[in-house]
Amino acid sequence: MPQLYLVRHARPSAAWGQDPDPGIDPAGLEQSRTTASELAASLAPLTILSSPLRRCRETAQPLEQMWQRSARVFTPVAEIPSPPLDANAKREWLTTGMQGTWSQLQASSPPGSPDYLEWRQSLLDSLSAIDSDCVIYTHFIAINVVAAAARGSDKVICFRPDHASVTLVETHGNEIRLVALGREAETSVLTR
Repeated sequence: MPQLYLVRHARPSAAWGQDPDPGIDPAGLEQSRTTASELAASLAPLTILSSPLRRCRETAQPLEQMWQRSARVFTPVAEIPSPPLDANAKREWLTTGMQGTWSQLQASSPPGSPDYLEWRQSLLDSLSAIDSDCVIYTHFIAINVVAAAARGSDKVICFRPDHASVTLVETHGNEIRLVALGREAETSVLTR
C-alpha cells in the first residue's frame, strides 16, 4: 500500500483571497525547512509532488535540496478552484461552505462555478492511482478532502492542518486509509 505524506504548504505571504498565488513568508520558510529536515531524517528519498501554486512549490524547495531531486507539478492537489466571485465574496463563500458538506457546498455555489463534487472525486482518484510512496505538497482543503474520505465523511472540513504539517495516508485501490493526522492549528481561512 503506497504511503502518501501530504504536506500543507508553509505560511503564505498573503491570506486567501488577497493574492491569487502568494509565496511563503520568512516564518513559512523556517516551517518548510523544519518539515523537510523531519522528513529527510525519517525517510529515504521519495518522489516529491507539488501543487502548481507558488506557496507549495516554495515549501517543497528545502526537501528538494536535501534529497537532490526536483518536485514534479501534480495539478490534482492544487487549491480548490474559485467560483466566479470578487475577492470578498469568495472569502465569504469559502468560509460558509467550509461549515457544511460537499453536497451543500455544490448546491450553494453561484452559477458558473466549477463542479466541486467532481473536483473532490478527481483529487481522490488521482491520489488512489499513485503506486509508490511519495511526499505531496498541497493545501488545507485538499488535505481535508482526503482525511474526510478516509473517515467516510462528506464534510468539507474535518480537521485543521497547520502550515507545513504532515498528514500520512495509505492507498489500496480506491480505498484511502488515514494513518496519522498532521499537527493542527487555527487558521484565518475559517475566520468570519
